[in-house]
Amino acid sequence: MYMDQTMQDSIARVAAKREANLKLDPRRMTAEEKDALLAKFHPDYNPDAFAALDVGANKGDRVPKELKAILQGTPRILGKTVDLSKADYEADVLIIGGGGAGCAAAIEAYRGGAKTMIATKLRLGDANTMMAEGGIQAADKPNDSPAQHFLDAYGGGHFAAQKDLLCKLVCDAPEAIAWLTELGVEFDKAPDGTMITTHGGGTSRKRMHAAKDYSGAEIMRTLRDEVLSHPEIEIAEFTAAVELLKDEKGNCGGAVLQNMETGKLLVARAKTVILATGGAGRLHYQGFPTSNHYGATADGLVLGYRAGAKLLYADTLQYHPTGAAFPAQIFGALVTEKVRSVGAMLVNADGEVFMHPLETRDVAAASIIRECTERGKGVKTPEGSAVWLDTPMIELRHGAGTIEKRIPAMLRMFKKFGIDIRNEPILVYPTLHYQNGGLHIAVNGESDLPNLFVAGEAVGGIHGRNRLMGNSLLDVVVFGRNAGQNAAARAKTVTVGKLNCDHAAAFAAECQAANAATQERSPRLLPDYARH
Repeated sequence: MYMDQTMQDSIARVAAKREANLKLDPRRMTAEEKDALLAKFHPDYNPDAFAALDVGANKGDRVPKELKAILQGTPRILGKTVDLSKADYEADVLIIGGGGAGCAAAIEAYRGGAKTMIATKLRLGDANTMMAEGGIQAADKPNDSPAQHFLDAYGGGHFAAQKDLLCKLVCDAPEAIAWLTELGVEFDKAPDGTMITTHGGGTSRKRMHAAKDYSGAEIMRTLRDEVLSHPEIEIAEFTAAVELLKDEKGNCGGAVLQNMETGKLLVARAKTVILATGGAGRLHYQGFPTSNHYGATADGLVLGYRAGAKLLYADTLQYHPTGAAFPAQIFGALVTEKVRSVGAMLVNADGEVFMHPLETRDVAAASIIRECTERGKGVKTPEGSAVWLDTPMIELRHGAGTIEKRIPAMLRMFKKFGIDIRNEPILVYPTLHYQNGGLHIAVNGESDLPNLFVAGEAVGGIHGRNRLMGNSLLDVVVFGRNAGQNAAARAKTVTVGKLNCDHAAAFAAECQAANAATQERSPRLLPDYARH
């Protein structure tokens, strides 16, 4: 597949230095070196890519320009007639989003005795959870502890995580693994039944549990099947939320839904609501490719913010350092960090190792960008520039068959295009991967809007300003369950009053008064891939 002569010449240089590189143990960067690197090369530090919000609870805070455009866009509900006195659906707990967090929430809400409903704009399980590959962290080995997990994650997040949320994440992690195992997740195990764990970037212990390199798919399969095994849980697929509803007390009381096929607007009345809408990769901040699924358009941030919930760290995104950069057919697709954790190293066009392979993701991404820009050591591709991830190192370290056993999905993905990663390195470049910021929540999962809970990637503050590998699948489970349990318990005490969506018109009027309204119809729901 590497037909370009420049690529072939570069591959030869990589191969020539492979044996020497195998013996290297690159030093970690100092804190000062990391800060300088991030400030100059990480996309989050690009001042031209952000703008201050003009209205709402976070007025004056900077967010990506693409996000600002939809946060201050025109609500889809405006100009539409919806009879809010007649509910098409009624539930104790309405969950918006059918990915890992939404399904975990539904399982626990149902177990808590709540009448539970999921509304999801695509199919149940179509989510970033399904696309996660590397694994899920949990300190459940004798040489590890939640305290050590906390220190790794807190430092990796630039000491900005909301401490109570991070504490819950790491303390509930061992139970989350046990819960998933009980439901049927097939984690990798040694012949004696012991869980196989590996390192991830920024971890001081081997605590990454995986199901080969399709961990997210295995977890999502199991959670989806568990939801479907309870027909009492109502599921509305291809049904998006376009506005939250409040009652006369100002509490969240449901949502206006839109059938994605017919466009019909529907009313869902609920005692509590859980936003589990996922990330924002399909907004393609700063023109980056993305590893995200098709529906990741920041819907939950839009709905929650317009209704009065606060955002936290909305200016921080995660650019996974290793997105596929060649061939063009898989540009931006995730190349799991597990490829590095099992032995591959990042090298430049001359075959030189330029960083420790397990630096945190933001540092690794910035290092790759520096190598391709300032240092001019990238490999030219049809989409720009990239560096090599030297995958043949893996089997030189661990023996033949390791790649097929440990990262079979990666082997299959590249083999489709004539690239055998056992013998040839692969080209990678950062891809927009994760929404570090999101809606602010308390430790019980509730947002600043009463009776509105949030779980999964739509939450801000769990990870701080950078996330370590394996902590997203963990927060999907921990905070999905948390939201489901607490929303169900709250529902037992709630009486929903007369519903309204006055906040949508009020927010739009505020935007108009500030001369800040945009042409976007909001939420976007699906990415805009029109070609002009």
